[in-house]
Amino acid sequence: MTEPERPLVAVLGASGFIGSVVTAALAERPIRLRAVGRTRSVVPAGGAADIEIRTADLTVRGELEDAVAGADAIVHLVARTTGWREPGATAAGERVNVGVLRDLLDVLANRRDTSGPAPVVVYSGSTSQVGVPPRTRLDGTEADRPEIPFDRQKLAAERLLLAAGAAGVVRGVSLRLPTAFGHSPVTGALDSGVLTFMARRALAGEPITMWHDGTVLRDLLYVRDAASAIVAALDHADALAGRHWLVGTGVGAPLGDVFRTIAELAAERTGTEPVPVVSVEPPGVVSETDLRSVVIDAGAFRARTGWRPTADLREALRATVAAA
Repeated sequence: MTEPERPLVAVLGASGFIGSVVTAALAERPIRLRAVGRTRSVVPAGGAADIEIRTADLTVRGELEDAVAGADAIVHLVARTTGWREPGATAAGERVNVGVLRDLLDVLANRRDTSGPAPVVVYSGSTSQVGVPPRTRLDGTEADRPEIPFDRQKLAAERLLLAAGAAGVVRGVSLRLPTAFGHSPVTGALDSGVLTFMARRALAGEPITMWHDGTVLRDLLYVRDAASAIVAALDHADALAGRHWLVGTGVGAPLGDVFRTIAELAAERTGTEPVPVVSVEPPGVVSETDLRSVVIDAGAFRARTGWRPTADLREALRATVAAA
């Protein structure tokens, strides 16, 4: 008697900051794993998965179709974030942030085999899709009113996914992640966010600047916990399909304290005094959301999946500074 074929999981964006950590976790499982990235992915050796590594430009329809051929589950981590603070979103941003998912859903609709279950698609969205937060603690029941181009694009893509799910094309799960930070132990890649930027300033002996008095709260999700949430979504896709879910630690960290911790950790490495953390006038492109406190209530996601964040913030910041 032959064993059933292992399920195929395709990770789109596998060479990225979060994608490489997701891919490393999935490599430990007895599955077929296809790691697809703009650049060649690095996957740790010795895992249980049968691994296929591909490079692809997923904005090219044929390359996207090949990337997901035969996949039972797809993790969509492809995003373009550059230029999102500008008054108008670039066509390139729209093409990547909305167009790739639209094409993916079209590919899956055309190949749909109604004799079996629809493929799972886990999509990485952002808690900022809500727009200006109506209150500090968000739980996913808020009305979405995104203000900046990037958030409007992410929301548009999410709505396409959920509509395809309602039509039976996919089992779609959207995870809205807060500020994810840290580095990939697989590739060494760092996040491109404010914490790494400020860590590099501190290591260079430059002051850390902030656009407020430091009391603004942020829910900061370490990359390891972000990746484990995505894997948990794959494991519980049927319980999650059809809506978006907020993922976060549930703890609001005052950014002034976070930046001072970064300054202290950088000073430990350089053997100098901590750089000052100072308030400055925000630039003209600042969004109101930058000045609002946000804490994520991920209770609904945790109840469905059993997922829990495990990273200690100070130790996660220490690792980030060390990698910067």
